[in-house]
Amino acid sequence: MKTLMDARILEMCTPIVYGSPKVAAYHRKALNINNFNFNNIQSAGEADPRRANIINCIDDNIRVELGKSSELAGEASYMALERSVNDLKAGEIDALITAPINKDNIQSDKFNFPGHTEFLAQQFETNNYLMLMVSELMKIGVVTTHVPLSKVPELITKEAILNKLRIMDRSLEQDFSVKSPRIAVLGLNPHAGDGGLLGTEEKDIIIPAIERAKKEGILALGPYPSDGFFGSGDYTKFDAILAMYHDQGLTPFKLASFDKGVNYTAGLPFIRTSPAHGTAFDIAGEDKASPDSFREALYLAIDVHKSREIYREISKNPLKKFEINPNQVDETIDFQSSDEPEI
Repeated sequence: MKTLMDARILEMCTPIVYGSPKVAAYHRKALNINNFNFNNIQSAGEADPRRANIINCIDDNIRVELGKSSELAGEASYMALERSVNDLKAGEIDALITAPINKDNIQSDKFNFPGHTEFLAQQFETNNYLMLMVSELMKIGVVTTHVPLSKVPELITKEAILNKLRIMDRSLEQDFSVKSPRIAVLGLNPHAGDGGLLGTEEKDIIIPAIERAKKEGILALGPYPSDGFFGSGDYTKFDAILAMYHDQGLTPFKLASFDKGVNYTAGLPFIRTSPAHGTAFDIAGEDKASPDSFREALYLAIDVHKSREIYREISKNPLKKFEINPNQVDETIDFQSSDEPEI
């Protein structure tokens, strides 16, 4: 609500909230917001471009308990997610901004995933995605996401790294309009293995993956030791960074960009962004939460949509590539003639 209260948002997009008018009204009263109301609609097609719209996805009898986790709250968040994804599949909406969920109370026979990202990938039948944290300071992707640290080494493979580099390179060009992006790759071990003294993953897996990426035209460099890379400010020299595991990438990112960071899922056939923070039950209803990260998630979704449209426009009619054999050039063509020769 704090984000959508700004009327300038309506000049950029038509917002549709999937949730509950009753819950929204409860929060509006708790925060003493008197100058804002949602426009209640039944479907995305009814959205009023001059208003912030809301679609009711849950039972009106739901009980609101601020700051408390409950099974009903988890069910409600799943129902809102399911309805929005169905509209996304049907082309009713252009982008999805997911608000934080409690990863514990949402678990059920319908939702058995560690987070939004894995659920969305399953819904669209793809494993070709990259968790990319985005801010003005840096963009950081991770090879492994929500897995126990003990399982990370076995998931770090040449193909896994190469796949994430391909997605990152393509996303930077298509979604962020970055030409020939420079990508830094972090090592897995302390000091990036120290030449094999502290681990051989860098020599055996990460470096070969980087070399293969270079042969494919991806400008990937590294591996860099994480502590020195961020401590020295080298991250400012790259368009994006590929970390090996969750905390290696998200700890420096959130340290620098917690309030305005955005979680973007690159590689999916649609646009999905999310705030970089969690549910924060401890301050729910106290008017302490910052809307900045959610606002940035909305802005990023709009920017990516525009960038994709531009990319499609400039690449929809590519010129055909011709290979010329110098031994077969017609030497009778008069290049001094005022008439241009036909090719």
